Amino acid sequence: MSMTKIYNCRKLKSLRQKLKRQSIKSEDILWYELKDKQLGYKFRRQHGIGNYIVDFYCPRLKLVIEVDGITHDDPQVASRDKIRQKYLEELGLKVIRYTTDEVFNNLEGVVLDIWGKCTRIEAYDRQKSTNQ
Repeated sequence: MSMTKIYNCRKLKSLRQKLKRQSIKSEDILWYELKDKQLGYKFRRQHGIGNYIVDFYCPRLKLVIEVDGITHDDPQVASRDKIRQKYLEELGLKVIRYTTDEVFNNLEGVVLDIWGKCTRIEAYDRQKSTNQ
């Protein structure tokens, strides 16, 4: 499967649209902070990667951000999350996770953490490309 065919496959389009319309409040709150390149990086919301739909994705940094609600405490959901994260990481993507509680109770800290991780990834990638 080529890299271009794993992103936003047509078969998941209606599900992606539904997830955008029915998103959880913590995702809406975080999206308000990420959209329109407010941190200096373009993020996509409910972005399809393979058979998965991630909450937020920054193509430039190959960074996935997930907001985990209380359902992620369930052992079956946690197991599926691990499989999903392994798949994403095998594609060379970086995955960071926040809980809904973190978004609700420490939004500024979450946003600063995301911005810090973005700048570190970018600096690392720049350093790596100059060493090649």
